[in-house]
Amino acid sequence: MLVPFQASVPDNLDAPPKGAAARTRALMVMTASAMMRRGLSPSVSEVAEAAGVSRSTAYRYFPTLADMLRAVVSEALGPILDWDDPATEGAARLASLYGETFARLAEHEATFRAALRQSLEPSLEAPGDKSLGRGHRKALLARAVSDSGLNREQSERLVNALSLTFGIEAMIVLKDICGLDDDGASEVAIWAAQAMLLAARREAEVEQG
Repeated sequence: MLVPFQASVPDNLDAPPKGAAARTRALMVMTASAMMRRGLSPSVSEVAEAAGVSRSTAYRYFPTLADMLRAVVSEALGPILDWDDPATEGAARLASLYGETFARLAEHEATFRAALRQSLEPSLEAPGDKSLGRGHRKALLARAVSDSGLNREQSERLVNALSLTFGIEAMIVLKDICGLDDDGASEVAIWAAQAMLLAARREAEVEQG
């Protein structure tokens, strides 16, 4: 879940390898994450070398740098990718998603910051690819507001607006610029999200007459 442009999650991430292949892929992801947290911006081949994996094997799992960054981010996000809270609705449902996500962001902040930094740097492995490490944000937000009583166009506009308050970029602004701690950043993000939901519902009511 990262930065301005939304990318589809590759199909091969839906069916991860098993056995020895899964262990090799996990080693690549762990190595990439560790290198990035040290301030490096490794390519797939550099991660392969550090992990003791052949380049041909590495590129079989991660054909591009974008694929590798998505895997690093997905690993850090962990259970958030499967978030669903059927016991809540509306504002409470948004608070549930934001609360769990910002707690995870705080826990793995160094990894998310490193992935964001690397996704913004030019790379020979991903020329022109501005979707590095993203793919989950809008799907999660759409799931959170699915019961909000909005039509498709209204829901899409709300999800786009909520995207500004959700993810590592929002946490960076709230912590680095606004000077908030982890809990304060989460509280402000939840407040902003709920305010947007309320505004969207009011606007929908006006449009419906």
